[in-house]
Amino acid sequence: MSKKIHPLLKSFIPLVEVVAKTFGNDCEVVLHDISNPQQSIIAIANGHVTGRKVGSPMTERGLKAIRNKEFDKSLIRYKNITVDGRTLKSSTAFIKDDNNQVIGCLCINVDISKFIVTRTVIQEITETLDEKKSKIEEETYGTNINDILCSVVNKVLEQVGKPVAYLNKDEKVDIVKELESKGTFLIKGSVDYVADVLCVSRYTIYNYLDEIRTDK
Repeated sequence: MSKKIHPLLKSFIPLVEVVAKTFGNDCEVVLHDISNPQQSIIAIANGHVTGRKVGSPMTERGLKAIRNKEFDKSLIRYKNITVDGRTLKSSTAFIKDDNNQVIGCLCINVDISKFIVTRTVIQEITETLDEKKSKIEEETYGTNINDILCSVVNKVLEQVGKPVAYLNKDEKVDIVKELESKGTFLIKGSVDYVADVLCVSRYTIYNYLDEIRTDK
């Protein structure tokens, strides 16, 4: 990149490769220069995890942090979902200069999709009937209808126990069926939201619903 990089950020570039090689191919490490959000990535290793490269922009979460100056503490172990439905465990550390001004951030994104699948298999093997009976469905209290929509969809996905990228068509139909039984599709915009989450088109969701309602 032609833009001059802050010397402090330059010193972090070798660390990007070191951390990535330490934790393997499923660990993406990214160094951002926040002075240029549209092309903020100045170093990246294992970019195949999110499909990004040097010169790619900040994420939505990163832009929000810049806009609201949310730099007081690092963001640790938060969840991200890739465009193809894989689950990432992420952490972001902000880098400050001698004047305590944030100039960049170092982000680590670990693809934990395979581990989630393994966890689900182990849980199914070890779970007993008594444990299944003891589960109580939680109520959702949201300040607006979109909060409730997100919460209901997230709970159904958690019950499935697989990242979206690993779901086949039948499993996606089952998810839509469960959401339909909960009245989710009575909410305006829910079809588009569920389509985005399941990485399918809105017309596919309508086809699933037609299939479900025909079988009743």
